[in-house]
Amino acid sequence: MRGMGNMQGMMKQMQKMQKQMKKDQTALEEREFTGQASDEMVTVKFNGKKELQDIQIKPEAVDPDDIEMLQDLIIMAVNNAMETIDQATQQTMGKYTNNLPKF
Repeated sequence: MRGMGNMQGMMKQMQKMQKQMKKDQTALEEREFTGQASDEMVTVKFNGKKELQDIQIKPEAVDPDDIEMLQDLIIMAVNNAMETIDQATQQTMGKYTNNLPKF
């Protein structure tokens, strides 16, 4: 019978961890993340679900003769935001997955 009490204790710990994990995930999804291209010519804002919320483009970044530069600036800003989101996700959620056995 001693093993059953131990199992119940483990189940309670797992449920508690699951609730905390869900809470952390929700908080992460609600956070705002900003990405910028060089000289802040393009700034993008995403939520933690990687959904674009806003984009700001400085007028001097818009050159009708060099659309490729504007495209590159947007890509840089988006990639910067994605990297920030990935780092925050790993930092927040990694504590739940880092100790799991690898299969």
